[in-house]
Amino acid sequence: MFSALGLWLLRGVGYLPLPVLRALGAALGLLLYAVVADRRHVVLTNLRICFPALSLQARAALARQSFVHFAQAWLDRSWLWHRSPACIQSRVQLMGDVAGLSQAQPTVLFAPHFVGLDVGWTALTLSLPLHFTTIFTPQSNATVDAWVAQGRQRFGHVRLFRREDGVKPIVSALRQHQLLYLLPDMNFGPSESIFVPFYGEPAATVPSLSRFAKLGRARVVPVTTRMTPMGYEVTVHPAWPDFPTDDVSVDTATMNLRLQGFIDTMPAQYFWVHKRFKTRPPGAPELY
Repeated sequence: MFSALGLWLLRGVGYLPLPVLRALGAALGLLLYAVVADRRHVVLTNLRICFPALSLQARAALARQSFVHFAQAWLDRSWLWHRSPACIQSRVQLMGDVAGLSQAQPTVLFAPHFVGLDVGWTALTLSLPLHFTTIFTPQSNATVDAWVAQGRQRFGHVRLFRREDGVKPIVSALRQHQLLYLLPDMNFGPSESIFVPFYGEPAATVPSLSRFAKLGRARVVPVTTRMTPMGYEVTVHPAWPDFPTDDVSVDTATMNLRLQGFIDTMPAQYFWVHKRFKTRPPGAPELY
């Protein structure tokens, strides 16, 4: 009941002017930074590992801003998943090589975990008459799970795969030119990962970007989403001409290195609340 009530309240705040909603998000983010000590520790640890040259004060300021953007993006789902298409299009700018996505060839969209990742998906499915697929991670709360699934299926021709569906239907859809919106830059445990550097630290990383590109004979096109005062900018970057190779480890390390380049342009908007280095190589010390 509390979840249902919370989602109704969230839907209601979506009708507030965007500056007011962002101010609420900033206040919520600072509150979370202050009271959620365990997650604050995760963020500060990630930043210490990835940005050792920053001072303690600079990392603390970056962590606070990260919490703010995280909370603002969560509240932004109130209008993203409930307001009109016209409202969304007035706040979201789709830019870059958008026309190139209509080329008749298998395509994997590399979508890193920036806070606006759902905005990127919605902008593409709302604006383009193409077929899209993605892999959906179920939420632990059934009410929230249904809300997220409904929000991500709101526009266009979309299909959400569950992990238990396996690889074959995803590859089949990819070969039929259904664009795969893939978010492989998280720690899914040792059974699905290989260790490659991320900001110089060995990080358990799923090699799915390389493997899906190979199996689907697909190109890889990065898509990044940046929060702005006016809403969001969703950028379709040029396809990577040298990806994939015959070495999945090299490909996965390349993915992480290029991801670092994207993160460096907007470090406060990356998903630092995730325990990126939770899985450790044998003999390596725990970091959290």
